[in-house]
Amino acid sequence: AVRLVESGGGLVQPGGSLRLSCAASGFTFNEYAMSWVRQAPGKALEWVSTISYSGHTTYYADSVKGRFTISRDNANNLLYLHLNNLNTEDTAMYYCAKDAQYYAVRDMIPDRNYWGQGTQVTVSS
Repeated sequence: AVRLVESGGGLVQPGGSLRLSCAASGFTFNEYAMSWVRQAPGKALEWVSTISYSGHTTYYADSVKGRFTISRDNANNLLYLHLNNLNTEDTAMYYCAKDAQYYAVRDMIPDRNYWGQGTQVTVSS
C-alpha cells in the first residue's frame, strides 16, 4: 500500500525557513509525479507545488512562487519542500501526495487516498 510520511514542520517566525520531507513507500517512487498541498484552518485546500517523476519539471502556486522549492531524491524515495521567507499566510497543514501520472500537472490536487498524514507549519512571531 502507498505510504507517505511527512516531517519537518514546526513553529517559525515570519521571514524564517523550513524544510519539509516526505518518505514514500509502497509504490515505485521514480515513476510518479509528486505534489504538496496545504490546508489552513477554515480555508479551502490549496495546491502548492508539483514535481515530475524525474524532477526536471516543477510547478508552483502563485502564492509560493519564488519562496518555495520542491525537489526529490529518487534514490532514497524522498520528496522535499523548502520553504523560505515564510509569512503568516503560510500557516497550514502540509500534505505530501502521490500523483496518478508521471508528468507534472499544474494546479491539480491528487486523490486524497494517496496523501500522507500531514505536517503542521505555523508562522508566528
